[in-house]
Amino acid sequence: MEIHIMMWKKVLLASAVTGLLAGVAIPIHSTPADAARSGCHKAAKARFPHDHKARHQFKHWCKAQWKLYKATHKGAK
Repeated sequence: MEIHIMMWKKVLLASAVTGLLAGVAIPIHSTPADAARSGCHKAAKARFPHDHKARHQFKHWCKAQWKLYKATHKGAK
């Protein structure tokens, strides 16, 4: 019986380590700052994953900021 318990401990430890390594290897946007480089839609989805209205408002705000940014930098060239 003790051998079976030790075997299950090893299996559990091996699966935990494998899960951690797999989780580190998958590239995902984990923070809104990381997703901000991908555009307003993805940034809004990362910041408000379960709130559609807040995501919609943030997306429009982000696009307005982007248009202002483009306009000011276009005139500076």
